[in-house]
Amino acid sequence: MTESLHEYSFIIDESKIHIKCDNKKAIKIAVEEIRRHREQLVKFIKKHPEFLFKLKPVANYANMPRIVRLMTVSSKAADVGPMASVAGALADIGLEAMLREKARVAIVEDGGEIAVFTEKPILISIFSSNTSLSSKIGFLLEKKDCPIGVATSSSKTSHAISFGEADSVTVVANNASLADAAATAICNAVFGEDIKESIRRGLERARAIEGIRGVLIIREDSSGLWGNLPEIVKVR
Repeated sequence: MTESLHEYSFIIDESKIHIKCDNKKAIKIAVEEIRRHREQLVKFIKKHPEFLFKLKPVANYANMPRIVRLMTVSSKAADVGPMASVAGALADIGLEAMLREKARVAIVEDGGEIAVFTEKPILISIFSSNTSLSSKIGFLLEKKDCPIGVATSSSKTSHAISFGEADSVTVVANNASLADAAATAICNAVFGEDIKESIRRGLERARAIEGIRGVLIIREDSSGLWGNLPEIVKVR
């Protein structure tokens, strides 16, 4: 059903945004909101450059912009640095803007981190550096799943900092900001020569992060699942 949706893509420095929605006006509003909040983040980082490099959660700052608050909360939940959630936070902000405009189907992707609301089933492909599975399976998202955030972290394909060895860690949460931060944290836990043990360690890490719904971990020829994931289907 996504063929009938309006689409818009744009790039702001490192942020690569792709939006789909049934409401053309809602896309315009979402783009404006994403640009505005990202600008606020850039200005904040100029005043607090340490925020950009922290690998652990940070204390609250005075007069934080909303995007910084979102990132701070998510990074604390996952015990990672706040920049681990920036792409998801921008996706959440875009989705919220479209929902205020009464969008019935709204999807915001920022570099693979996705925020979604839909009243009709849509398919989200899962990307992994494991070529036997990448873009060949996905989540079938329905209204009962939404709003939902889906984020993937990989030690092999992402430009972001990763200390793990997973081909991919895909997390589902109530919002994309938390999913983004959690995917980084879980991916960091998947390492070592014993592949199955590394996946078990990643699943244990996932269980410790409050607020996420579930996770799919892929490493070489092994995988692990935990939680309440949307229906996993083959992608044709």
